[in-house]
Amino acid sequence: MPSATTMVAPGDGADPWWKDAVVYQIYPASFRDSNGDGLGDIAGITSRLDHIRDLGATAIWLSPIFASPQKDMGYDVSDYRAIHPPYGSLADAETLIQECHARGLRVLLDLVVNHTSDQHAWFRESRASRDSPKRDWYFWRDAREGPNGERRPPNNWASIFGGSAWTWDEGSQQYYLSLFLPSQPDLNWANADMRDEAYADMEFWFDRGADGFRIDSMNLMSKHPDLPDAAVTDPDAEYQSGAEWFASGPRMHEYLQEMRARVFDKYADNGRGGVMTVGELGFTKDEASVASYVAAARHELNMVFTGDIVDMDFGAAHKYGDGRPFRVETLRNITSLWQGAMPRCDGWNAVYMDNHDSGRSLSRYGSDDPRFRARAAKMLATYLTTLSGTLFLLQGQEIGMANAPASWGIEDYIDVEAGNYYKSVLAQRGEGADMSDVLAQMRLKARDNGRLPMQWTAERHGGFTDADKPWMRVNDDYPEWNVAAQEGKPDSVLAYWREALAVRKRERDVFVHGLYEMLPAERSGEDVFAYTMTSRDGAKKALVLLNFSDGERAFAGQGFEGWGKVMGAEAREPLTDKGVTLKPYEGVVYGNWLS
Repeated sequence: MPSATTMVAPGDGADPWWKDAVVYQIYPASFRDSNGDGLGDIAGITSRLDHIRDLGATAIWLSPIFASPQKDMGYDVSDYRAIHPPYGSLADAETLIQECHARGLRVLLDLVVNHTSDQHAWFRESRASRDSPKRDWYFWRDAREGPNGERRPPNNWASIFGGSAWTWDEGSQQYYLSLFLPSQPDLNWANADMRDEAYADMEFWFDRGADGFRIDSMNLMSKHPDLPDAAVTDPDAEYQSGAEWFASGPRMHEYLQEMRARVFDKYADNGRGGVMTVGELGFTKDEASVASYVAAARHELNMVFTGDIVDMDFGAAHKYGDGRPFRVETLRNITSLWQGAMPRCDGWNAVYMDNHDSGRSLSRYGSDDPRFRARAAKMLATYLTTLSGTLFLLQGQEIGMANAPASWGIEDYIDVEAGNYYKSVLAQRGEGADMSDVLAQMRLKARDNGRLPMQWTAERHGGFTDADKPWMRVNDDYPEWNVAAQEGKPDSVLAYWREALAVRKRERDVFVHGLYEMLPAERSGEDVFAYTMTSRDGAKKALVLLNFSDGERAFAGQGFEGWGKVMGAEAREPLTDKGVTLKPYEGVVYGNWLS
């Protein structure tokens, strides 16, 4: 087997490799089951690497593959240096990395170090005694006394998954902080010994050929040292959001700069152009704060996921609350904010619409109506492949995978976040209450939608597994929507993604590294998102037109006369002053270098 450290070329030398990367996110449990146990695995991923390479992706990002009790689908790690046994072995992971490198694909791992599993050796030792050397590796606090002498948590923070953010430990008679599930205790990054061990675990994977990390819940690693009560923003709730005290805390930048200097920079000369970092930035979406993480001069992260692109239809009080309908204006504003912000701070964008924590953008922002589905999927591909930054797509996005159908009941949803919310609302309303409104919101936004098994063929379970029952139900539409059905068909969503990624690579100075400028809604109409991308040398300019409606929309061509089609699903003549009438959910790109 070739060495994992010698296969992937470092790049052209002009730009870091990660700027031009196309990253394909894999949810291991749902990608491909190689041994018939109903669960995806590492060998299954290895068996489908040619599909990823042929698509035009240049890297894969694996959601957690580490040893875990799987209380939160691997985001509760019990051993950072071991593999979750149903996924395979450490040798399987090393083989996957080597096979990726042999195909020119880099490998990003999901680094979950804001918290561990309560089964991790660190936490088991920490909870064993108040005198444990690792007691301070987590947040332990005495109980507060309530008005009637009852035991109360140390503060009023709400868990992100519902209930209190504190869990009582009977053995040591203290609470520990767990911002997610009680089985996911938060690490105390203020402890230098803990940080040393975390860095050693990172190096373990870099030494085995990993090319970078997506850092989960990255900016939650620094909490305010006093852990004060949160402001009461929801008077009807027992616990309140403590984000002002646990997100982007006072030592966050110190930790990242230390991590960069101690770990990431150490691998700058790894023979493959160094390593890449992208952080998940929750609760922090203003330009100045984001710039402080990604500006090149800060020497922290290469890029971040701000999350606002997947929050566009969230309810004001809760993700599954009364949802806001998607509006093109919201997408226009978010895109313009970050496409403009990164050049100002010498930072870099992460371009994405889907991930394992979201519903599918096709069903939320486009249309999965059979009349429009293929064209809408291609239109969203046009949007993603024409923006400046590193492009991320989720498995199945390349074939137009959609959310679960409206016919599914609560028993078909298995994610703990959605399930907890459903139970809390049902408890308020009472058994037998109408829950159709909650199910409608889950149908749009539940994390299950982004985790549905990959649809490879029209065979049983979409060719994902030979088992009688997969770990998660496959979407009902798999007989029509699968890789095999689209392979070799020039009008398929898969063919369009391949074409769009090839154009993005060929015209990288226009799209990957280009300068964005939004055209005003008055020019394009409320349903059409229109913008231009200009190459770094100013010689080439592209016009991108995206119709987010189920009706035809006109765009006047003044100022773009003679520009020819760069990409788009429909046949198009060069623009004239009469402009173009866009079909429902059509996307098209014109360029001044074509006629």
